Amino acid sequence: MRGQKAREQAERKAVMATLAQAKAEEIARLWSEAGLPSEAELLRGPETGLVTVRGRIGGGGAPFNVGEATVTRATVRLPSGQVGHSYALGRDKGKAKLTAISDALWQDPAHRETIETKLVRPLRTALEEAREKRRVEAAATKVDFFTMVRGED
Repeated sequence: MRGQKAREQAERKAVMATLAQAKAEEIARLWSEAGLPSEAELLRGPETGLVTVRGRIGGGGAPFNVGEATVTRATVRLPSGQVGHSYALGRDKGKAKLTAISDALWQDPAHRETIETKLVRPLRTALEEAREKRRVEAAATKVDFFTMVRGED
């Protein structure tokens, strides 16, 4: 039971990470194409605020405050009772609301497969393609430096 719950939490976290990284327009387009329900009671937000961004020198040094980032959050409840939450960088309240509804629908076994196949998989594919494109573009600019060793004169 504990293993199943931990696995489900990891899957939910991965779904939410994908939605957080995706563009709002892409989420809305896929949402519309899938015909997913958007009825939900707003429990919180969507509201925009700031969060402190922390960093570490070299990844392991003492933490320090880098600055602040704008974040929009939302919490919704579906008519069936599932509660969904979302946090997204930026000020897009529509994205925060749709992402929260997606979270709630994913928790409902009747909608989970639809959310996975019609929304999350296409977003993951698009994100991976964008990462690969950036990797290829960056690799094209790579310069290999080498030093020739010359004998003593």
